[in-house]
Amino acid sequence: MTRSPATPLPPPKARRRLRETAALTQTQLADRVGVTPGTVRAWESGRTTPRGRKREAYAKLLKTLAEEETARQARQEQEKQEEQAKRNQEREQKQAQAQKQDQEGLREPELKPEPEPEPKPEPVALTPAQAFDALYAFSAPALVRQTFLLTGRREQARESVERGFQAAWERWPEVARDRDPVGWVRATAYEYALSPWQRLRPRHRHPEPPPADPGDRTLLNTLLRLPPRHRRTLVLYDGVGLDLPETAAETEASTPATANRLLRAREAVAGRLPALADPQVLHRRLAELASNERLRAAEPPTVRRGGERRARFWTRAAIAFTVALIGTTALTVRTAPTHYEPPVSPGQAVRGVPQRVAPGALSDEELELRQKLRDQLQDGPERLSPRLE
Repeated sequence: MTRSPATPLPPPKARRRLRETAALTQTQLADRVGVTPGTVRAWESGRTTPRGRKREAYAKLLKTLAEEETARQARQEQEKQEEQAKRNQEREQKQAQAQKQDQEGLREPELKPEPEPEPKPEPVALTPAQAFDALYAFSAPALVRQTFLLTGRREQARESVERGFQAAWERWPEVARDRDPVGWVRATAYEYALSPWQRLRPRHRHPEPPPADPGDRTLLNTLLRLPPRHRRTLVLYDGVGLDLPETAAETEASTPATANRLLRAREAVAGRLPALADPQVLHRRLAELASNERLRAAEPPTVRRGGERRARFWTRAAIAFTVALIGTTALTVRTAPTHYEPPVSPGQAVRGVPQRVAPGALSDEELELRQKLRDQLQDGPERLSPRLE
């Protein structure tokens, strides 16, 4: 059974434009689709993609907004044409009236318009590289500390944040227009840090030195014992300070499921560390744990160059793989047989056939018989006439 193709959706930029053109807020659109405003924000930023029935409802709503926008544009264009025709008519009437007044000598002299004030100089816009460097310098240190709470590994936290910023640099025009670019990078870094493939890396087999403080060491071990989804929810809500809908949108879960994960994570932490049962105390201890570690972040140009080198490497690898595939296909077509040759059936043993006897010397009787045959006539009437012996 084949699956029906998913309903196509416009790009994230077009989704936001359709909503804003229809004068709808994210909360209003979320109510019409049946999701949270944080989910709509994630859809419009491109961090997540709707699936299932929510995708169908979202696509249908966007199609309706697009049709309304088309009709509104056509109506505005018609109104603009009517207004232009009205202005042309008024201008013609004024010109005819002015000509009539000139002829009668009753027209007053025109006053010169006052000079318009000079426009103020606009602020200098930042280049994409400068904007990226400013975002990295502002948010990278905090993101490294937050990711350390998820992994318990300093180098892995730093590498995850760098990968998140490199992905943001590859899609910078989209990320720069996002309302929460730090959240975009944070979601990408968390996904990379909690990927199951991290366990297969050789570096994961060697543990890193634990925190020096016994309390920090116990808290970190407690966090690492939590399931990844519960740990991420706890760090986002009690560590970063996001509200419940935003946490649900970033973890791609419903609000009830996120609340359940948060309660279970708090119960697990409070069961081992009763002093952290208060959410305010837990928030303060998470901030202290992340701040006590000496975590470093690379310079912004280094991160940008690293992402560009990785993009070039994978592009060249894809080109090399494509060339190798084309060459292999051409060689196969060149050396493949052009006609069908049936396979030779395997031989079978045949039984019951007498063996061939090689010719040998004639016996006396055989020699006498051969001489007798040679002496007799082979043809002629004499052979046909019987005789008595």
